[in-house]
Amino acid sequence: MVMLKAAVVQAASVGGDTAATVAKACDLIAECGRKGAGLAVFPEAFVGGYPKGASFDIFIGGRTPEGRAEFEAYWAQAIDVPGAETAALGKAVKAAGIYLTIGVIERERGTLYCTALMFGPDGDLLGKHRKTMPTAAERLCWGFGDGSTLATVETPWGAMGSVICWENYMPLLRMAMYDKGTVLYCAPTADDRDSWASTMRHIALEGRCFVLSACQYLTGKDFPGYMKNRISEAPDAVLMRGGSCIVSPLGQVLAGPHFDGETILVADLDLDEVVRGKFDFDVRGHYARPDIFRLLVDERPKPPVTFEK
Repeated sequence: MVMLKAAVVQAASVGGDTAATVAKACDLIAECGRKGAGLAVFPEAFVGGYPKGASFDIFIGGRTPEGRAEFEAYWAQAIDVPGAETAALGKAVKAAGIYLTIGVIERERGTLYCTALMFGPDGDLLGKHRKTMPTAAERLCWGFGDGSTLATVETPWGAMGSVICWENYMPLLRMAMYDKGTVLYCAPTADDRDSWASTMRHIALEGRCFVLSACQYLTGKDFPGYMKNRISEAPDAVLMRGGSCIVSPLGQVLAGPHFDGETILVADLDLDEVVRGKFDFDVRGHYARPDIFRLLVDERPKPPVTFEK
């Protein structure tokens, strides 16, 4: 029997303060290590912040100086990958001796990306995934990732990969991740609806994998002061109520969903369940029909400018 103690961290960013958020993340990583976890998953956009309720004062056909100033301030809280913040996270990961998936806002020149970073227990940044499809108004502030970051990393328990929030509603993307042999399917999210747990159970059953979903518990006091909030300006308003959970390959909810504040959920994963589950359903094996259905995935980087010599 191969076992793994896994943790999902449900916590809020420190509004408008990336340095304080990284420090908070390092403390939480240490706590996961003390709990005996070998793997921890943090929410979407934990470092840099998920701007729940922001509009950047934009409307069809127009932008405003106020909205541009909000974006400038948000951009300033994003991080370079790699950079000082990833080095600090890597140091904390090494001290805890765990694998980590964590959501960040990554900046590259003038564009921001919603990114999941994956670290190994030696502190090295092993890979990253940029969200391929920002949802709805997220497109006001985030760019689109390409196929070059559909990454998984190897762990002693199998491949670990990340699919961010509503990317999990993209069937072809899920199939690509299943084909990579993803055993530890990490789902950082900002979706706190009751229906999210059902989605996570469906994916666990479909992929016969362990699904680890982390969402922030975000209140008004955690929201950046430089940004208007269209939901509520009240400090005690709950902007994101969590719902983090861990699900087994047969759809059993092992931990969560939790909606009552910040927490660290922990569960013991029996990795042999993955193989036992595939006895009757292997979506990229005996339950596939490649004679009828085939998926082409383009993993080439798509830079906007290519120089040829």
